[in-house]
Amino acid sequence: MGKFSAFKLPLKSLGTGEHEFTFKLDKAFFVNMESEDVHDADLTVNLHVNYNGDFYTLDFAISGEVVLICDRCLDDLHFPIDTEYHIVVKYGEDYNDDSDEVLEIPESDAFLNVAYMIYDTVILAIPIKHVHPLGKCNRQMSALLKKHRARDNEEDSELENQLIDEIDNMDADGCDSANPDPRWNALKKLTSDEPNNND
Repeated sequence: MGKFSAFKLPLKSLGTGEHEFTFKLDKAFFVNMESEDVHDADLTVNLHVNYNGDFYTLDFAISGEVVLICDRCLDDLHFPIDTEYHIVVKYGEDYNDDSDEVLEIPESDAFLNVAYMIYDTVILAIPIKHVHPLGKCNRQMSALLKKHRARDNEEDSELENQLIDEIDNMDADGCDSANPDPRWNALKKLTSDEPNNND
């Protein structure tokens, strides 16, 4: 039995009309998907399928929450999910997912596995930056982060001042004109040794 066999829709055996399916997503689902962002989940997926004899309209409604890691304090971040996804599925000669609205599958496929559709829908509902609302981060970690940032700013400022001093000293010494790099002399010598093409 495959990891996602529970998500296979028996399209060929569905009669015309409306059909309802429900799926539960937990930590195991995202582990099987090898997700690095979602560390736990409690999601309900309600799938409404309407078959009119020619094509299938799939309407997903996903709600619940996922557990992420806060990018700022590294504590668990419980993020609510409330999202939807709609797609039309029809049979054709070959598999074709070029369109965002219509999926074409081969006539030989009796089932459609919707696990990856569900996964992609959840992942797209999660923001790129995972952070707690202001003031909700772990206080000890936030204090350490502020202290580290202050130290980094001081070090950056010292480095900047040091570089400015070195540049000023180079200008004052006139090293660019008075003490040219000896490699330039070697290069000039090479060009002067080249034969003259006009001879």
